[in-house]
Amino acid sequence: MKQNNFRRTVLASAALLLAAHAGAQTAGDAQPAGQAAEPQAEQATVVVLGSRSAARTALDTAAPVGLINVKDMQTAGPLELGKLLQSLDPSFNFSSTFISDGTDIIRPATLRSLGPDQLLVLINGKRRHQQALVNVQQTVGRGSAGTDINAIPLSAIHHIEVLRDGAAAQYGSDAIAGVINIVLKSNVNETQVSGQVGTTSEGDGDMISGSVNRGWALGTDGGFINVSVEGRRRNETNRAGLDTARTDPPRVTQRIGDSDAKDAYLWANAALPAGRGGEFYAFGGASKRKGDSSGFFRAAGDDRTVPEVYPEGYLPNIRTTVKDASLAVGYRFDLPSEWKADVSVNHGRSELAFNEKNTINVSYWYEPRPTGGGIYGESPLAADTGTLKFNQTTFNADLKGPVAKGVFFATGFEWRRDGYEIEAGDPVSYQYGRTNNPAIQILTPAGTVAASGTQGFPGYTPSTAVDEGRHNIALYGDVEWRALDTLLLTGAVRYEKYSDFGNTTTGKVTARWDPSKQVGVRGSFSSGFRAPGVQQAFYSSVSTNLNAEGVLTETLTARQDSPVTRALGIAPLKEETSRNASFGLVLRPVPNFSLTADVYQIKIKDRIVFSSTIAPEAGGGPIANVLVPLKVGQAQFFTNAVDTKTRGIDIVAEHTSRWTGSTLVLSGQLGFNKTEVTGRHSTSSILTGEQLFDASQVTLIEHGQPRKHHVLSADYTMGKWNGNVRANYYGEVQGQGFTPGFIQTWEGKWIADMTLRYNFTKKLGLQLGVNNVFDTYPTEWDKTRAAPFPQLGFTHCWETCPFGINGRSMYVRADYAF
Repeated sequence: MKQNNFRRTVLASAALLLAAHAGAQTAGDAQPAGQAAEPQAEQATVVVLGSRSAARTALDTAAPVGLINVKDMQTAGPLELGKLLQSLDPSFNFSSTFISDGTDIIRPATLRSLGPDQLLVLINGKRRHQQALVNVQQTVGRGSAGTDINAIPLSAIHHIEVLRDGAAAQYGSDAIAGVINIVLKSNVNETQVSGQVGTTSEGDGDMISGSVNRGWALGTDGGFINVSVEGRRRNETNRAGLDTARTDPPRVTQRIGDSDAKDAYLWANAALPAGRGGEFYAFGGASKRKGDSSGFFRAAGDDRTVPEVYPEGYLPNIRTTVKDASLAVGYRFDLPSEWKADVSVNHGRSELAFNEKNTINVSYWYEPRPTGGGIYGESPLAADTGTLKFNQTTFNADLKGPVAKGVFFATGFEWRRDGYEIEAGDPVSYQYGRTNNPAIQILTPAGTVAASGTQGFPGYTPSTAVDEGRHNIALYGDVEWRALDTLLLTGAVRYEKYSDFGNTTTGKVTARWDPSKQVGVRGSFSSGFRAPGVQQAFYSSVSTNLNAEGVLTETLTARQDSPVTRALGIAPLKEETSRNASFGLVLRPVPNFSLTADVYQIKIKDRIVFSSTIAPEAGGGPIANVLVPLKVGQAQFFTNAVDTKTRGIDIVAEHTSRWTGSTLVLSGQLGFNKTEVTGRHSTSSILTGEQLFDASQVTLIEHGQPRKHHVLSADYTMGKWNGNVRANYYGEVQGQGFTPGFIQTWEGKWIADMTLRYNFTKKLGLQLGVNNVFDTYPTEWDKTRAAPFPQLGFTHCWETCPFGINGRSMYVRADYAF
């Protein structure tokens, strides 16, 4: 059956590739900040990502680079940048999550099925800071802290470049999977207003969004300032089924779907000429997003509830507030002999605050009074549970120019500091009774020890609070040699030294040969590395998770080089290293048709992962000797435990047909990849590699993201009308994180989106859109082998959901410029 589906996909795609257009390779210009913007309707096809010499067309680059332009973003439908990128670029994945604490609002963004922290994001060519949140739940990107891609509003973006190639030697740590460069708008003397309203076919998930973008000229020499303001309100969706295991009569007890969210953004991009080829520039922005999600339902008979307060059980309510801000300032100027210099400082910060409502501290309620007998019989039902903070400051000094005929050289220096903080929550959110004294026996009416802290998301404690940081320096050299008119050779080397674990050197070589105007051959080989994130180095917490029997259990996340990891024999974190290789063909047999195919392999050694949950032996043993004194049921931590290999092929084709008054653009992008865990190892004499990273986690890393993702589209413009049909195929995904021993498979599915737009004038347009036209849902849980989760109300996917569980949605969008 799978083979037949594969054949149908390839045959259908091949038919389209005969007359196809790759939407990710016909995009807006790669105009750097500071140059006058071209008219909005014009769509150039040059990129700057991947080379420091000159902008090239997307088909002339030495490594595969995709582009997404304003029209692509306009017709795609999603208002979140992560979901938009996923629907347009098959190498990008943005898994939907729920009941995953902070990951419900900051979802993991990945490239080529690697980790979120192996993807580097740039804004106007400058490094973007990472998020404060560490994904510690059973989701894609588990154990990582990537970039909060949704902190960037669509209204501020001119175009997006996606480098699908290892680039650590060019751009630094994190670029193992590739690089995304987001170029901000710089248009002037025009105000662009956009508004959109939508809902799902189930009548929930109502969304309303509005944005304003305005540009002003500064002086008469090309200076500008461009400002974007955007706001969005999204109501929750809930696809939970009846809870037949814990309620009688059965009722819906869970919230399974998108959470409530309120988002606000303010971004700006500016440049001011300073004479003789000099230019000051600045860009950045701030965002604030509020999320409202829930944890696991606490049933009426559960020891983690109090019948006097919640006689029918309760659903803990997790409120999150994400604040993100960044500012880059710099000066670029010309030097003699066509050399150029650029000096800049870039600062960014990410903050995630947790607040728990509809909760209770059971130990507070049942705590015996010190005098007079009886229990306190009271507890706050809400609490602040702590805040995560990350900040990054980067200084860059770059120099580039020609050194001989056909030879271009670039070099530079980078200094960066990363800081990480965990602020403790309110005492009630983590304490065991009011004195937090484990020697005091606090029992529930059933005779069990009362749970400490607030239910849903226990607070960060003073012992897990931290304020740490590190810095690093980097030097790089980058050379391009046009050896022949038909041959381009490039090389890069980068040296980095970190204050906390040492130094490393990476390199990259790339070649592009064009034997004719119709045929191009390109290839690259590079080494890469990724230093442990400060989030991974300093994060620790105590949380409540479901174990394999569906029982809520306290889980300790132990910091590296802590008493727990030292007792278990887990070595401190070190860098992960990679080897990337790719080979590709570029074909342009006729002027209006092109086809590219790139195969690649990425090997990663000592990959930093989040361990499996380590539980004490039932009858006692070495693990129990470490964990039992901590009074926790399970422990987990970050460790360099696995080696992986990822292989894949990206096929992109485009074809444009033009007739009098109309244009048809067909596109096809096929993405195939396969990640394998090639080795599991341990420094511990107590734990084996298979215990550190068990079969459930292997399944998540190998099958948690689709091994096939294809994007096919047709865009037709006739006069004032435009119609777009886009189909995404998401291959099957699997998981067994909550059902050890049984691998749940969610089958591959096609998702079709349609838009119809009418432009009343060049300045005013109205668009109708339907996402997921055929109301497609993921495969349902196996009601027998996946028990008890289907009985608890879980209907479709959970730990890995590439396209979510909302079903069909509709929207109306209006755009006006003046």
